[in-house]
This record gives sequence, structure tokens and C-alpha cells, in this order.
Amino acid sequence: MYRKAIEKGGLAVVTGAASGVGKAAAQRFIQDGLGVVLVDLAGEALDRTEAELRDQAGASATVQAVPTDVTGYTAVNALADQAFALGEVAVLMNNAGIALPTSSWENVENWRKLLDVNLFGVMNGVHAFLPRMIKAARPAVVINTGSKQGITTPPGNPAYNTSKAAVKVMTEMLAHDLRQAKAEVTAHLFVPGFTYTGMIQKFMPEKPAAAWTSEETIDYLLKRMSAGDFYILCPDNDVSEARDVKRAEWAVGDIINNRPALSRWHPDYADAFAAHEASE
Repeated sequence: MYRKAIEKGGLAVVTGAASGVGKAAAQRFIQDGLGVVLVDLAGEALDRTEAELRDQAGASATVQAVPTDVTGYTAVNALADQAFALGEVAVLMNNAGIALPTSSWENVENWRKLLDVNLFGVMNGVHAFLPRMIKAARPAVVINTGSKQGITTPPGNPAYNTSKAAVKVMTEMLAHDLRQAKAEVTAHLFVPGFTYTGMIQKFMPEKPAAAWTSEETIDYLLKRMSAGDFYILCPDNDVSEARDVKRAEWAVGDIINNRPALSRWHPDYADAFAAHEASE
């Protein structure tokens, strides 16, 4: 559907567009002939990205920054009003996300902040844009950014994992409902691997060898989405596609085999997991 969407032209609306994979995605959408609506919190980063992409796109292309807090439905609905006033929406990329420290029984405010952005920000985008995109009856795509932490749910940040697991389920339901409605819109779950973004750069001044760049991650997204894939789990320089499959299989196997929760990190299952991951 993506190729049909860009052939028709229109706009790509990208949240979390001021940096990282959001910015890289906006750049690629411009290269593919779409105008872009750049959505992020107001500030220097968004202004700088808008100016940079306008220079790259040229005077004839639409490049418009719309500062928006995606945690508020009223604000996201107003964003949709502005976007559709500029043109037809071919791509909606619900990409805005944050990471904050949490534990299973502490940091309740961080839990709320994470869920507000990572889960309800995506929900607000879907509810504000999808009815209009479906009504337009033109080829279009919705991309929701998830995380491998929403699939294998490693210990360390339960609120982040919960938010991304919810995005996975929400996007699966959306894809099913769009298919049942025979809509001209498809949904895709975008799951980056280890990607060197501004958020990572705060902790690691230099890009680790294991990480992909944002541009590499977006190239993989567009390749897989153009092939019609729903689940788009991006590898990186350390984790291959095959290793991703093994880890997902083990996570599902906890349920099937009634192992302890998160047995991958349970000392009694360390050898069994290592053998599973190493198997052909």
C-alpha cells in the first residue's frame, strides 16, 4: 500500500519528528515525493528540523512544523484539522515516545507520563486521523512505532514495556479492523532495533558499533512496508533477523510451556535459552 500511497501524493504526518527516526522518516518521505507535517513539542529542535528539511525539499514542497503535545486528544485533533487543510494524508506515523525510569511498584508519575506519550499519544493519532483517512478512500498507511521491549518485555523498565506491548496489540487490532472494513488504509507495526538516536546520545556520546543509524532503520522500514509486511522488526549490527525470531519464539514459549515469567532472564533457564538462541 505504501507505494500506491506515494504514487497518489499527499502528506506524511510524523510525530516525534524533531530528531532521530522521526526526522529520518520525514526526510525519506520528502525524497519519495510527499509533503511533510513535522510534529513535536515546541522548541529549537523542531524549528531547526523544519528549516533544514525545507532547504532540502525546495520551495515547491510542503514542509510544515506543527508543535503539538500528543498526550492531549484536543491538540491532536486540531493537528489533524491543520494537516487535512494542507492536503490529503498519505502517511500517518505515530512515532513520538519517551523513556523514563520505572519499577513495578515505584515511580507512579513516570508510569503515567510514559503511558500518556507512548500509548495514548498513538491512540490520539489514530482516533483523530483514521476516520478522515478512511473517508478519503485513497491509498494510505498508518505506522505505529513499537519496541522489541513490547514483545520480549525484558526486565528493567516495566512501564516502557507495558506501553509498547499495548501499542503492539492496538496496532494488530487496527490492522484487522481496517482489513475487515476493506479500507484503503493499511497499518504497520514498526519495531526499531538498537538505533543511535538523540535519546541514546545523551548517555553515549559516540555511536556504538552495534547500533544502526536512524537512516538505516528507516530504510529497512520502507523496504519491508513496501513489501506489505505488518510486523517490521529491524535488526541492527548485533542482533540479526534470525536472532529476533529466536527471542520472540522463546517469549511465546513461556506461555506455551508454562515456564516462569521472563524465563529468558531466570538463572534456571539460562543454559536452555542460550541453546535455543544458538540453534539453527
